[in-house]
Amino acid sequence: MTETTGITPADIESKFRSIQDQVDVVTEGPKKKAMAGGAIALILLLIIYVLGRKSGKKKSTVLEIRRM
Repeated sequence: MTETTGITPADIESKFRSIQDQVDVVTEGPKKKAMAGGAIALILLLIIYVLGRKSGKKKSTVLEIRRM
């Protein structure tokens, strides 16, 4: 006859560690792409903001009020 020892906490821990390692490998690539995309979007927004302020200053109307 064979004895069955059951599942030990060490078995569960080793399985969770292997699953975590697989998840880390799978999520590593998209995480880098998301960071690069976010950085590019932030730079573009900053450029648009600066150009908008510059053109806004050129086109702003100066209103002069005089008392008589």
